[in-house]
Amino acid sequence: MRGLAILLVVLHHIGLRIPLKKSLLADVLPTRLLSALNYNGYEAVFVFFVISGFLIASHALRRDGALAQIDLRAFYARRFSRIAPCLVLLVVVLSVLHLLGVDDYVIKREGQSLPRAIVAALGFHLNWYEGVTGYLPGNWDVLWSLSIEEVFYIGFPLVCLLTRRAWLLVPMLAVLALSLPFTRAVLEGNEIWQEKAYLPGMAAIATGVLGALLTTRWPAASAGVSRAVLWVGAVGLLAVLLAERWLWPLLHDGSMLVLTTSSLCLVVACQWRQDLPALQGLGWLRRWGQLSYEIYLTHMFVVFAVVRAYKAMGSDQALGFLWYLPALPLCWLLGAMVERFISTPTERRLRTRLLSRSVVRQPAVQPATAMD
Repeated sequence: MRGLAILLVVLHHIGLRIPLKKSLLADVLPTRLLSALNYNGYEAVFVFFVISGFLIASHALRRDGALAQIDLRAFYARRFSRIAPCLVLLVVVLSVLHLLGVDDYVIKREGQSLPRAIVAALGFHLNWYEGVTGYLPGNWDVLWSLSIEEVFYIGFPLVCLLTRRAWLLVPMLAVLALSLPFTRAVLEGNEIWQEKAYLPGMAAIATGVLGALLTTRWPAASAGVSRAVLWVGAVGLLAVLLAERWLWPLLHDGSMLVLTTSSLCLVVACQWRQDLPALQGLGWLRRWGQLSYEIYLTHMFVVFAVVRAYKAMGSDQALGFLWYLPALPLCWLLGAMVERFISTPTERRLRTRLLSRSVVRQPAVQPATAMD
């Protein structure tokens, strides 16, 4: 699911500049399908949010036994080790490109500045900054979702420790999760802020956390139940991704709640059915998912380079689909290189140094091997 989500994000950012529906593919494939491939990047980020909430909460439950027993220092150390190295490096690179005056990287909108963008990115309020001042260049803009995630995770363990009871925490998470359509609707009038505000994104993350609590409380389900939940999730997700233009007149912002609930159903069903063999031929997509953070932060470098080459060679829209062929593997390759040489070794060193100072706890079960 993370692999599909990051792929849709990359396709979206290419499609805004080289749309598939204007290429020769429109002669052989439905326009609706081509539009779905190009214009579901925002929805894909909300799928990310659900998965993130599920993974982070599941890992905390495995390590500490209960959310009320979260090791605060260890939790923050793990988040810092995972997020900070790539984020700081990206901000440094983008700052240098801005100062060098490289096209596509210069912050030039009135009311914006490089120092303020740096503070917004590292202070996890770039989404708010864009809502107030307008869009930043593409490589900066992708950090809006990271701002939402990290503000949630700064407060999440504190709320868990303060509530200390599931009967208090679960209703709070449920109210937040179900608020998604309403928190989006009340922000109508500011398109950027409506899309990138904290509460709608946090609602999706809370949905994932509820899934983690659910599968901890009920770690197994019958084959019939898990199959039904899987199908509900798959149908709901496909309906939003492929037929949102028909759903929107009926549900409006409620279609986003269908998206997050469907994503949750898929995650929960897969957790219940871990005995099933992995789908063959999708190892490449799983690898995209494993590299999702690195690809998300770096893919715009490839997108801008490919689009510039496309324009330099005449911008033939009919053959625009051909530019996706080098763009997608290059996005993967850049993400893989960052993961291998920067994020993984740096994260390991930071975790070793920071966690060695924390109280070592015996986890209730073995921690998950998946990395978020």
